[in-house]
Amino acid sequence: MAITKDINIMELVTNHPEAVPVLAEAGFHCIGCALAQYETLEQGCQAHGIDAGGVVKKLNESIKE
Repeated sequence: MAITKDINIMELVTNHPEAVPVLAEAGFHCIGCALAQYETLEQGCQAHGIDAGGVVKKLNESIKE
C-alpha cells in the first residue's frame, strides 16, 4: 500500500517506523506532538511549509512493504 498525503501522521509512524528519519530530514521535528494524532501528512506539511508531494515520494521510496 502506497503512502498518500491523506495518511494520519501517527498512523504513518506507528505502522512504518522507518518513516521517522525521512520525516525528520524533511523538517518534521515534532513527530510526538499531540497534533500528530489528528493531522494528516498534508496538514503537517502545510503547517511546517514543507512540500507534501516531495515527502510522499521519499516516504514511498524508503518504506518497504
